[in-house]
Amino acid sequence: MDIEIGTAKRGRRAYSFDDIAIVPSRRTRDPEEISTAWQIDAYRFDIPIMAAPMDSVMSPDTAIALGRFGGLGVLDLEGLWTRYEDPTSLLEEVARLDGDDATVRMQQMYEEPIKPGLMVERLQQVRQAGVTVAGALSPQRTKQFAKHVVDAGVDLFVIRGTTVSAEHVSGQTEPLNLKEFIYELDVPVIVGGCATHQAALHLMRTGAAGVLVGFGGGAAHTTRSVLGIGVPMATAVADVAAARRDYLDESGGRYVHVIADGSVGRSGDIAKAIACGSDAVMVGSPFARAAEAPGRGFHWGAEAWHAHLPRGERVDIGSIGTLESVLFGPSTVPDGTMNLIGALRRAMATTGYTDLKEFQRVEVVVE
Repeated sequence: MDIEIGTAKRGRRAYSFDDIAIVPSRRTRDPEEISTAWQIDAYRFDIPIMAAPMDSVMSPDTAIALGRFGGLGVLDLEGLWTRYEDPTSLLEEVARLDGDDATVRMQQMYEEPIKPGLMVERLQQVRQAGVTVAGALSPQRTKQFAKHVVDAGVDLFVIRGTTVSAEHVSGQTEPLNLKEFIYELDVPVIVGGCATHQAALHLMRTGAAGVLVGFGGGAAHTTRSVLGIGVPMATAVADVAAARRDYLDESGGRYVHVIADGSVGRSGDIAKAIACGSDAVMVGSPFARAAEAPGRGFHWGAEAWHAHLPRGERVDIGSIGTLESVLFGPSTVPDGTMNLIGALRRAMATTGYTDLKEFQRVEVVVE
């Protein structure tokens, strides 16, 4: 139902994860009996967690570690790891920068050209470790580097931007035709972000295996302040889940996975995202707090170093424990930033559900 903003403008009420709560049911279960597994295409994972492709979160080593813990690490193929042979000293420098200097210095660091050879090397390093390989490109770089990514043996190809549409109109350059591109690829594609039923439905029709819901980089982006664009995530996920249902009917049974990407900073957000209809979540800031994170307690995304219009910032979020403890505990803090999977299991057990697909049907209320 639309609300009148003023005489000439109406708007729909939308809800964030903070606006809703999960309702306990009449049945409870033991957390040990809960399955948190999910599968996309031929790839099965023990936990419904993808790590955001951000330099503060993912290096080849942390992608491998997350894969061994049952999740999926996604490398940013436009980040420092594909621009420099060894970016360790640069990552250390980012952690030492004063706040006012951080944006300018990061813009300088990311002016270094992307090297396809390094892109292949990083992906092959993950492959040799025996875990599922995923890499991300922006829509603007996808046509240029896609062949290198596929030839490197990537299992899942992620096309991730602040907003990705199935129909990009440009009079200056030839835009990426997602439908043709995905059809010609031999690997499943996850694409986004999107935030509405219509946009998601169009992305699903391109043949994508999964769609990212949201604008990514929740803790570090300033897109709402800079562009005025933002959609509260509970509503966005529920709308895209409805598009998945409609496309399932339209396509005669093709299921496209919905992945919440943005505003997933605590364990309760993961549970709420799945309750609203997502199959998995893409996580950034909780992993940036891990001791192994390349950001060393700082968190930033690609928006922070945009050459002309930065829409993100480097955030000092600190370190709280190992990657394993962030995922599985034990937790030493009461705020939902550690033992993410233990908390998800507890939420599912408290409401009586044994797997993620069932948990999507849980009742929620607006607080």
